[in-house]
Amino acid sequence: MKDNLSIRAYTRQRQGHAHDYHQLVLPIQGAIHIELTDYTGRVGVGECVVIQSGVLHHFKANEAARFIVADLSILPNQLSTRDVAVFSITPPLLSFLHFVEKQLEFQLDDNLEKSLVDVFVLLLQQQHGDPLIDPRIRAAQTYIVQQLDSPLSVEALAIIACLSPTQFKKRFKEALGISVYQYIIEQRMEKAKALLTHTDLPIQLVAERAGYTDVSAFSRRFSASFGMSPRDFSR
Repeated sequence: MKDNLSIRAYTRQRQGHAHDYHQLVLPIQGAIHIELTDYTGRVGVGECVVIQSGVLHHFKANEAARFIVADLSILPNQLSTRDVAVFSITPPLLSFLHFVEKQLEFQLDDNLEKSLVDVFVLLLQQQHGDPLIDPRIRAAQTYIVQQLDSPLSVEALAIIACLSPTQFKKRFKEALGISVYQYIIEQRMEKAKALLTHTDLPIQLVAERAGYTDVSAFSRRFSASFGMSPRDFSR
């Protein structure tokens, strides 16, 4: 079979079948209720369900929900050997899915469609298959990634997560294994590294886009994270 990506919508009527290829369903709007051998429940935006070849599955969804569906002949090793069929995806993959949606709404040639599948598979190989994250924590996580150049306080993030600051900090660390503060620093440093690698922005602007108003503080943090200053890294 030819690997491909498509936009799908389903109905509220329960349906079921199996197919002779692997299928991944990734919601981009709404959610799907799915029944598998080892999982029954809801799969929403920011999550992926893996339906392996030959597995009988049943599903239903609100007609307004939208999904990117990937039909693949081969799964990355870390997904084919997992016991859990549903996992959280990374923000970069979710962003790519929205890009794919826009592209697939227009007529594409075979080469472009193949390129989309190739990039999807590369991003899929970067997924660690992390257990499902509490949707409230995922909402805050997504906000952090999208607003790295803005002030990010625990209090503001707790409001987004509809939790008290204390509960938010506790649940965040339980979900991701690091504190809110550590996660923000890691994301800011990764963004700074990407900007220094792929753009010619001056360090002042890189610092600002990574959420630092003090270039010296930014440089100290970057050096502590990567073992060299931003200036040396960009040479």
